[in-house]
Amino acid sequence: MPQLKIVYEDADLLVVNKPAGLLTTPGRFDKRCLASAVINYRQTAQIVHRLDLDTSGLVVLGCSQPSIAGLNRLFRERRITKSYEALVAGQAESGNQQITFPLGPNRLHRPKQKIVWRGGKPALTLYRAKSFSAGVTRLEVTPVTGVRHQLRLHLALVGLPILGCDLYAPPAVASAAHRLMLHASGLAFDHPVSGEPLNLNVPTDF
Repeated sequence: MPQLKIVYEDADLLVVNKPAGLLTTPGRFDKRCLASAVINYRQTAQIVHRLDLDTSGLVVLGCSQPSIAGLNRLFRERRITKSYEALVAGQAESGNQQITFPLGPNRLHRPKQKIVWRGGKPALTLYRAKSFSAGVTRLEVTPVTGVRHQLRLHLALVGLPILGCDLYAPPAVASAAHRLMLHASGLAFDHPVSGEPLNLNVPTDF
């Protein structure tokens, strides 16, 4: 089990930096996960949101009933701002951009998602280019909504597949990196108990 990397901790909250390749919660066949590691460190901690197996970065946990309820409310009301960094193939347009394709399950190719125009979940992704070099753009990405695989699929749909993405990127792009180049780098929200503004950031390792 990887060593727990704690970014922030108080009586009610625990924020950790999840490594890529580690489940947030137990899978059907793999019980190694962030939740188990955290429970060994702090028994009252409870997962309130997830990152995909292949995504690294910030995960916030509630450590008291008021904080767990408060975090669930903040996520439900979209009052937690999540920021990601990604390396993508291709050159993104300059300035602030957005993607709005509605998404839903691709029942013929599980666990993939696809565009679903009628009955799909509304999905909004904001992004901007930070740098470009050798055919690769570094993006800052903000998911306003939280649909499964939203960032991976949205970026692929506009011609900016994430390096190392084995679900939505062409084979050459999927094999261009040793891992999915997507990192949850920032969380900004009001503390669910004290109301104190928190702005937490952890740099990418790529």
